[in-house]
Amino acid sequence: MANKILVTGGTGYIGSHTVVELQESGFDVIIVDNLSNSKIEVLDNIEKITGTKPAFENFDLADKDKTDDFFKRNGGIDAIIHFAASKAVGESVEKPILYYRNNLVSMMNILECQIKYDVANIVFSSSCTVYGQPDVLPVTEQTPRKDAESPYGNTKRVNEDILNDTVAANPKLNAIALRYFNPVGAHPSALIGELPLGIPNNLVPFITQTAAGLRDELKVFGDNYNTPDGSAIRDYINVVDLAKAHVVAINRLLSGKNKTNYEVFNLGTGFGYSVLEMILGFEKATGVKLNYKIVDRRAGDIEKIWADTTYANEELGWKAEKGLEETLLTSWNWEKYVRGI
Repeated sequence: MANKILVTGGTGYIGSHTVVELQESGFDVIIVDNLSNSKIEVLDNIEKITGTKPAFENFDLADKDKTDDFFKRNGGIDAIIHFAASKAVGESVEKPILYYRNNLVSMMNILECQIKYDVANIVFSSSCTVYGQPDVLPVTEQTPRKDAESPYGNTKRVNEDILNDTVAANPKLNAIALRYFNPVGAHPSALIGELPLGIPNNLVPFITQTAAGLRDELKVFGDNYNTPDGSAIRDYINVVDLAKAHVVAINRLLSGKNKTNYEVFNLGTGFGYSVLEMILGFEKATGVKLNYKIVDRRAGDIEKIWADTTYANEELGWKAEKGLEETLLTSWNWEKYVRGI
């Protein structure tokens, strides 16, 4: 009998790609998502890719009663992958209470139900934002966490603490926090990808929407950072590579190979690219020229960060494989699919 995995936020960008990888690895998946930043049609496209439509329930995990009722009705869950969260850095600066309520309460509700209904394993979708602006690069798992640059980043940091403390108090629980760097790209089928509702907060959807003519110009937030070309640097990881790491993490927990009850891994490529390099990379990969404009820095953004992936590579046996131009081309193919271009 296949292991049953609950994927919260499973119709979202990273969640949907992870559901595909889980199903293709033989797992039985059930998704909970309130569709606040995704569309129900994602389920049909997951089915087109994998041949299986995952089970789905639509509710908000910040609702304690509904979360408890879900776990009461759905026994036999072997592990949880918790993606569901509000995730826009800029919006979190403007609406901090929304972010703290949604991101922290949903985590606490899930953990309470894990304990109550004997669900032993959880993989948490964390972020490199917990490092703030590091003093030393690249970032390892031992790099000190800093005060976050945004309420969004702080919710990831606080949720890590909640998770760590809960596991320490409940030895039957096992947790892995995966600290993502910057997920980009789309599934090679072009059937699922990043589709922000409203104005994008991430760079690549802004690039592809500008290329498709939905946006008049791409805004580059700052050209006076202490970087080679003045624009901010990030470690951009292909979303399919990232999704596969979740399957590895789930298998690690289910097989009991985790070394402690709470483990942390950085998921990135080990390379940093600037915003202007991303623009040039997209133009090279697609042949499409972008209209962009340098504007003031954006609140909550850090200057530069990229990962040291040695620990994840060696301990998990996982490595990011896809290159930047290949990844950016998948983003463009997805944009064209969505827009009917």
